[in-house]
Amino acid sequence: MVETAEEVKETQDQQENTEQPDSKKQAQSVEFAEAAESAAAGSGASLDILLDMNIPVTAAVGQTEITVRRLLQLGPGSVLNKPIDEPADLYLKDTKFATGNVVVVDGQFAVRIEQILGAGAAVAAEAAVPTEA
Repeated sequence: MVETAEEVKETQDQQENTEQPDSKKQAQSVEFAEAAESAAAGSGASLDILLDMNIPVTAAVGQTEITVRRLLQLGPGSVLNKPIDEPADLYLKDTKFATGNVVVVDGQFAVRIEQILGAGAAVAAEAAVPTEA
């Protein structure tokens, strides 16, 4: 039996007003109508909106630890070194999904993707703590 929202509300109100002698309320099962499936849901049309969305990708060139003294000494022209052969990490939000090499293309920095990480590798990379100095 499928109940309307009004009938469900009436049943709930009746249950709230009728208390058991031991101050416990009795639970009652409720049947809900199945949600109607739209034609677009099965056709793949719902993915079109996702395929055209812009998502931010972050390229992390490196990470290092420095002392507070060194941090306070940084200024315009300061350089934090990173070995040239170490790959840059690419992130979608906080999840690492690829690695690549920093290159220059038409006078701009870019990242040439070298490896796309699988779901398991991305989770493992996220859990790893860098220890570069």
